[in-house]
Amino acid sequence: MSKFIKKNWNDWKLLADKELEKNKEKKELEWKSPDGVLFKSLYTEEDLNGLEHLNSFPGLPPFLRGPKATMYKGKPWTIRQYAGFSTAEESNKFYKDCLRDGQKGLSIAFDLPTHRGYDSDHSRVAGDVGKAGVAIDSVEDMKVLFKGIPLDKMSVSMTMNGAVLPILASYIVAGEEQGVDRKFLSGTIQNDILKEFLVRNTYIYPPKNSIQIISDIISYTSKFMPKFNSISISGYHMQEAGATEVQELAFTIADGIEYINAALEKGLNVDSFAPRLSFFFGIGMNFFVEIAKLRAARFLWAQKVKELFNPKDNKSLMLRTHCQTSGVSLTEKDAYNNVIRTTVEAMAAVLGGTQSLHTNSFDEAVALPTESSSRIARNTQLILQHETNICDVIDPLAGSYFMENLTNSMIVNSGNLIDKIMDLGGMTKAIEQGYPNELIEKSALLKQAEIDSGKKVIVGVNKFLNSNEKDFEILKINNSKVIENQLERLKKIKQKRESSKVSTALKNLKNAALSNSGNLLDLSVEAVKVRATVGEISSALEEVFGRFEAKPKISKNIYSENFDDKTIINDLKFSIKDFKKTKGRAPKIFVCKLGQDGHDRGAKVVASSFADLGFEVELSKLFLTPEELFNQAKNSDADVVGISSHAAGHLTLVPKFMDLVNKNKEKFLVICGGVIPKEDYSLLKEKGVSEVFGPGTNLLDAIYKVFNMVKYGKKSNI
Repeated sequence: MSKFIKKNWNDWKLLADKELEKNKEKKELEWKSPDGVLFKSLYTEEDLNGLEHLNSFPGLPPFLRGPKATMYKGKPWTIRQYAGFSTAEESNKFYKDCLRDGQKGLSIAFDLPTHRGYDSDHSRVAGDVGKAGVAIDSVEDMKVLFKGIPLDKMSVSMTMNGAVLPILASYIVAGEEQGVDRKFLSGTIQNDILKEFLVRNTYIYPPKNSIQIISDIISYTSKFMPKFNSISISGYHMQEAGATEVQELAFTIADGIEYINAALEKGLNVDSFAPRLSFFFGIGMNFFVEIAKLRAARFLWAQKVKELFNPKDNKSLMLRTHCQTSGVSLTEKDAYNNVIRTTVEAMAAVLGGTQSLHTNSFDEAVALPTESSSRIARNTQLILQHETNICDVIDPLAGSYFMENLTNSMIVNSGNLIDKIMDLGGMTKAIEQGYPNELIEKSALLKQAEIDSGKKVIVGVNKFLNSNEKDFEILKINNSKVIENQLERLKKIKQKRESSKVSTALKNLKNAALSNSGNLLDLSVEAVKVRATVGEISSALEEVFGRFEAKPKISKNIYSENFDDKTIINDLKFSIKDFKKTKGRAPKIFVCKLGQDGHDRGAKVVASSFADLGFEVELSKLFLTPEELFNQAKNSDADVVGISSHAAGHLTLVPKFMDLVNKNKEKFLVICGGVIPKEDYSLLKEKGVSEVFGPGTNLLDAIYKVFNMVKYGKKSNI
């Protein structure tokens, strides 16, 4: 360094030090996130003092800088697109097109009846078949799904938790009948039931029995499927349901610890299965925090596994993860902004060191992606891999004052939350006590209040609105054709198979579940071979374990308390109090969901916000048929029935419900909200729905509108 530069540098350093001394006393330069992460406007070398993780090296424990020594320089992350389109035939065509265009692995989305262990001909599921993924009723569907796709060469990820036994068994048998031995099958089954009890709700059996199934799958795959990941421990759906990044990280690691304990109780050695455990994180718009989260996740997993289980193989300490960009950050309004959002989130996942990635399509705020929108999403990753040189440097943000400090904060705060879960007896007991559920629900309400109050800016939604917005093409699924196709295939299977062999296989499965002996996946494979269906296998186990049913809960005094400007809040509260004084009761809303869609974040946030403002609120249990909802709504004496829709069931289930309302001349108002495209509003209103609230609706505006509908006696168009 020249004398001139040295002299100037020293002068600048003195000025900087003086400025820093002044700023240390200015508290406005520091702030904390709701779960305790400290942020500062300026970070310096001092912020690296005492950080234990700084000596980490990629490819070596604790793997903070990446699970592989060469990371993307050796091999870029795997491009996966999570997809399933109604029938196995249509999905197969889509997968082949994606593989031809640069995708490297498959990620299968199943429809809701399949998730919940029902065949397509079950009376409870007609409105959901093929709506939010591919319908799989038997191994014959699975064989069509992978027709012409060599399963010994293709990594397959399957998002399945409830009906995990018949689905994984069908995949194994489909491989065998394709000529591929199970030992050559590679990929991942999600098999993460604990997060279903937390947020997504596509469970079937109670927690204890579900953990038994998971341990059997871990045992079977560790013995017979050395290339296959027996579980993908998922935080993604927690973040989608409203969890903070700290909560997502802590609860995901705690789930992983629980699964290791379950496998050890089966008599397995930790090193026989832990190297094949994988993870799945959501990536939202909190750019730097998401990068730090992935780095911290690897450190925490290595630390906790070492501390609790003391494995001999370092691979047991290695956290490998798939990531998906956020669905909840996508907006219906000014939807092309979602392309930018997804790109930013994808970059965070890559800079954080993910092993594979799904990028959401811009139109997924309202529907399944079209071929065109899927291509844009996939090309986002191809551009990052091939045009940015982003793969050339391993962990490029390492050493950043801010990033290393933030990574440490994520480690500390998430670590403290993991310790709290352990003090409660582990994740299963914590869930039974409702502790993590409560934290996530509170966080979801805080986030909604920030958006509705304008504290958090969403471009095109609550600021910088587009006055010239144009509609875009969305994908429509013909539900009746899907059902027709599935029923025909089910009929053929049942005609051709030997019923006695099916009965014997299902009896063996049931007896094993009763006596807790034998391996349930092994017995499911035998049942699938003789053509037992997904529904039949699930039903056999349900007869032993029962079907789990969650109890709905409403959180209060969170939403309204997080508005700085209380003017509108107080005006609305006063009007509702005045209504109560005049009528002798509060206005009442019955909030519910229809069909097999378990995504209940929207319903809970709506119920809690209405309750905060003074409505009497009743929240229904999940998975109602139109007939069950009608009977409950009629007996609730509600002024308004609010139906939350997430998975396109509004086009089949809501019309059936409205037919019952109209036929019986019920007087309550009906409103719908959630993932509903604008072009569907008219159909719902023709059926008698009074109002439709689409994605991005300001809840305060919705409450005001609904209250006025009740106050002035506006009824549905019966």
